[in-house]
Amino acid sequence: MGQNTSHNAGQNPGQNPGQDSAKTAGNRSRRHDIVAFGIAAAAIIQFVGIAGTLMPQVLRSWLTGSAPPDPLLVNALLLNIALVLLGWRRYSEMQREVAIRRQTEEEARLLASTDPLTKCLNRLSSTAAIQALLETGQQVKRNVAVFLIDLDNFKQINDLNSHQTGDLVLTVVADRLRLHFPAGSVIARVGGDEFVCAMIVDPALHGDLDHFAALLIEQVGQPVADGRVMILPRISAGYALSEPHTADSAPTDAATLVHRADIAMYHAKKSGRNRHVAFQPLLEDDLRLKRNLEAAIRDGIAKGEFAPFYEQQVDLQTGKLVGFEMLARWHSPHYGLVSPEVFIPIAEEMDLISELSENLIRQALADAREWDPSLTLSVNISPVQFRDAWFAQKLLQLLVEAGFPPSRLEIEITESTLHENVGAVRNAVTSLKNQGVRVCLDDFGTGYSSLSQLRSLPFDRIKIDRSFVSEIGQDSKCGDLVAAIVSLGRGLDLPVTAEGIESSQVRDALRDLGGMKGQGYLFGMPEDASTTRARLAAMKLLAGSGSRQEMDEPAAEIVALPGRQAS
Repeated sequence: MGQNTSHNAGQNPGQNPGQDSAKTAGNRSRRHDIVAFGIAAAAIIQFVGIAGTLMPQVLRSWLTGSAPPDPLLVNALLLNIALVLLGWRRYSEMQREVAIRRQTEEEARLLASTDPLTKCLNRLSSTAAIQALLETGQQVKRNVAVFLIDLDNFKQINDLNSHQTGDLVLTVVADRLRLHFPAGSVIARVGGDEFVCAMIVDPALHGDLDHFAALLIEQVGQPVADGRVMILPRISAGYALSEPHTADSAPTDAATLVHRADIAMYHAKKSGRNRHVAFQPLLEDDLRLKRNLEAAIRDGIAKGEFAPFYEQQVDLQTGKLVGFEMLARWHSPHYGLVSPEVFIPIAEEMDLISELSENLIRQALADAREWDPSLTLSVNISPVQFRDAWFAQKLLQLLVEAGFPPSRLEIEITESTLHENVGAVRNAVTSLKNQGVRVCLDDFGTGYSSLSQLRSLPFDRIKIDRSFVSEIGQDSKCGDLVAAIVSLGRGLDLPVTAEGIESSQVRDALRDLGGMKGQGYLFGMPEDASTTRARLAAMKLLAGSGSRQEMDEPAAEIVALPGRQAS
């Protein structure tokens, strides 16, 4: 397995057992060092004293032939010489041990503060390094710019190639960051594919930071070759600039700057990736709102705050009601009635869309079971749900639990779904169609569907996007495009539904193009379950209420019941 995971993220800078044990060992070594030096010094002093007495005796014995020196003094001198040599040797060994230990401690310090793969600083040491850079910047009257850099789709590089390739990309990116940032900058790897960089900036050059960031993205994005494939790394970058220190405000600290750069980087990702964003206070407000919405969505799912609303679908030729499309609505006690355009993308990002959708479909099937058997139910399926290999089985299980005929259910999938994993989509669609569920290609014309996909995937219907429908009568090109889609559907034997009908003019223009279904606010706003049931009861279109009521008036003239809900 490769090393491209975060390092030392869970350590507390104030608690380093390795450094504590090294310090204890160093203190013990110094104590032994003093003892060895003391023994050697005492032996030398004693040697000098004995030699001062013995050497005159030795000289007299050599020169005059008198009696030899005292044997006890000779033995004592030899013993002192041995002690001096032993003490000096031990002292030298201790000095070598201290040098080796210091080198080991330095290596341990580097390992504790450095990412072993990229040789950059790691998360543990980056904050202190940026703080030191901020202090230096204050001394020289300069600001500090902090960049938070994240590789786009790095997981795919690992999954499609190997962790070794991912490691190579991380190493090359780190080298390119070192080349791009000036000397003295902080370069740290703080996550699996995240880097934080900081540099001192001249206040007169603040306007050049955008250009600097654009060049950074260009330089890092150069190809990386691993011998087998060519990888094009892409990054999203956010940066924040320290604020000038005044008497009324405290200097910006490192943690705050990194947090702001992270917020800016998140918005760069949200804006399409492979770009940079400068921090602004408004971005922090947006992120705080998103975090609050995330918590509220998670809590709302558990409390059942999400409910299905139903939008009428009519036969444009006869004006008869033929079914409903289920639309998700969120009754939030804090935010009120929230549109799906707000909470659906967040639920998808949180990986909660499957749970949310299944709850809504379960409730919608129970509601629709009371409708006249001729009425259909249409539900939208998120592209995220098709990533689940068991999606088709889960949906069929919901049908079985509700006792709802599969032939009355139509699922709508967008064109973008086809481009995530067309094989998985084909398998799921085939399984559902084999059980009688119908499949509609939603928002046709806004994506990249080809005729080959329309032929190869077993669709039962195509739905024209509201952006084309609403412009009929105002833009001749939109009218021609809608006519072409209807003609295409007729040629492929695919019925057509038009959404976004809000005026009788648009309805009449669509009616002239031939038989199709339509939906839109012209026929009534989306309504909750109880209002929809009351409407159907008045029209005698509930199960067991008798034969279907024939409607001579076009559906546009249907008067909505009191209590109609706004979308």
